[in-house]
Amino acid sequence: MMDRIASFSIDHNKLMPGIYVSRIDDDIVTYDIRMRKPNVPPFLTNAAIHTIEHLFATFARNSGFKDNIIYFGPMGCRTGFYFLVRNMNHADAIQLIIDIFASIADFNGVVPGTTAAECGNYLEHDLDGAREEAKKFLPVISSWNEERLKY
Repeated sequence: MMDRIASFSIDHNKLMPGIYVSRIDDDIVTYDIRMRKPNVPPFLTNAAIHTIEHLFATFARNSGFKDNIIYFGPMGCRTGFYFLVRNMNHADAIQLIIDIFASIADFNGVVPGTTAAECGNYLEHDLDGAREEAKKFLPVISSWNEERLKY
């Protein structure tokens, strides 16, 4: 029998949209950026997820914290993203997430990494959908703080 992983121990029936610390491994913190209440449709669309992923990763890796960024990627359940950082305090991570979602909400331009040479599914993007999702999520996280990071 395999050990149950920590993320399956969170009661997803009680989980609400927001930003949470999923796990801490030495100097790496995994944030759960939960944009949708689990198990309650509608879920994020694949095309909007893909565009948010490209934009968030690009903004994060071009920020003042670029050397602290490990990974940003979607959850298979289509309710949010995981964001892994190293050597960042929670307040800075929260503010970076808020700032990036504000940048996504206002983004007008060519989504980075959307050619066949740069992306394995370059045709499946939805900038309007990504912007709309970011706009809806911003009021949820705009006043988020360290005390609210616990599940």
